[in-house]
Amino acid sequence: MSKRPLPPDRPAPDLTRERALWQAGIPFVAGIDEAGRGALAGPVIAAAVIVPAGADFAGVWRAVRDSKLLRAGVRTTLAAEIRQCAAAWSVGAGFAEEIDRLGVAAATRLAMRRAVEGLACAPGHLLVDWVKLPQINLPQTCWAKADQQSVSVAAASILAKVHRDDLMIELDAVYPAYGFARHKGYGAPRHLAALAASGPCPAHRRSFAPLAQRPTLFDSAAAATKAQDKSLTSSGGAE
Repeated sequence: MSKRPLPPDRPAPDLTRERALWQAGIPFVAGIDEAGRGALAGPVIAAAVIVPAGADFAGVWRAVRDSKLLRAGVRTTLAAEIRQCAAAWSVGAGFAEEIDRLGVAAATRLAMRRAVEGLACAPGHLLVDWVKLPQINLPQTCWAKADQQSVSVAAASILAKVHRDDLMIELDAVYPAYGFARHKGYGAPRHLAALAASGPCPAHRRSFAPLAQRPTLFDSAAAATKAQDKSLTSSGGAE
């Protein structure tokens, strides 16, 4: 399997933390990571992956990396193998309207909670990249760059990224003006140019700069209808 070589200062993830928990009598250890938190459009996606207890550091588990270090084709191949080999896996979403209403941090935690709740077997411990999950009443270890150190978290990062990329390609078919299939909703120059020309669509996060308070075509139509209704009401009152 081809994969992008890691820089020498970024060691490959391993099963050290998972094995310590397995040896402590916890067979189901879930790694959790997210994708899309900084995008201007689309959902934030979280994934949870449980590596089978006692798994060898071989095959797909030796191949996984932080999703940001892998080419798209490699991620897609690994995602299929992870889904096949994992003891359990799940994805959850925090949608654009939830991000605007709750804030991106809370929406990310919501997506992670949904991913955990979707697992086919209940985990006894969570390994999480950076984010703390106080709303989930489970033992958890959260630390920075967990996706570069833990196999299960790296696997979760891949599933989250691949799932979100697929969703953004689907959104591109619905809103082709923005180029979502290419930049996946991030602030690429083409995306910013499309926003300047057309304003945001319903998939955009209206609370994010440079989108905050930017009107959409839907807002314009609603305003025109409201103005027309007001005009008709005023005319009726004058009579």
